[in-house]
Amino acid sequence: MLRSAAASGLVAAAASGVIGAARAQSARKTFVFVSGAFCGGWIWRRVTDRLEQGGHKVFAPSLTGLGERSHLLSKDVNLDTHIADVVNLIKWESLENVCLVAWSYAGFVGSGALESIGDRVSSIVWLDAYIPADGQKVADFAVESVRNGIQTAIDKGEAGVRGLAKISSAAIVAERDRAFVESRATPHPVGAYLQQIKLSGALQKVAKKTYIRLPKFPQPAFDKALADCKSDKSWATFELPDVGHIAMLDAPDRVSELIQAA
Repeated sequence: MLRSAAASGLVAAAASGVIGAARAQSARKTFVFVSGAFCGGWIWRRVTDRLEQGGHKVFAPSLTGLGERSHLLSKDVNLDTHIADVVNLIKWESLENVCLVAWSYAGFVGSGALESIGDRVSSIVWLDAYIPADGQKVADFAVESVRNGIQTAIDKGEAGVRGLAKISSAAIVAERDRAFVESRATPHPVGAYLQQIKLSGALQKVAKKTYIRLPKFPQPAFDKALADCKSDKSWATFELPDVGHIAMLDAPDRVSELIQAA
């Protein structure tokens, strides 16, 4: 009788372990992170490390001409190139049920990518990111220093716009990480600023949508995006008032938690 009870206990424990493992497996998600101007996939490392430690599948590609792919910078790189970077990653890796995370400039890239792979994306998180309308271009929203950089690149026939060479504002990133960001930042393809985006509304069709605003960083386009999302019940919205624009470095734990909740 004791042996039988013990055996039953072992069977129950084994069954419980299998069920627990199955639940853990089902809870694992696939994330694709897209970085903003001047930055590559490296900008997400603190967040991706946390998600990978939780058993999630994570991709943080550097767009063509940026980060470790900065050697591919050329005048031919434009917004379509960056959209194709994301679309092809998702297609070639056969990714499904993706949470697509876009930061800053990447709001354009993610919006364009959804036109081709919207059926593979179950949720999106726009982190201080643009929500463009059809026909708009990134240069339409650029701050004066970036607009000047775009014109300088055009005048000199250069392929990239220089930026983030010297960061002096906590609105962008905390002081402890400024030297790190400055050392990694690379010129952004000028063509990506100048090309109009072609959209048919795929972003609005995504089932779960989250917008996170970092109001310490002044950008009217992001303020408008937040206001529009707040008035649309299909969006969840959050604000982190004490965090700089590069929130994935300033507050990786909080950003990771919000993304997982999404």
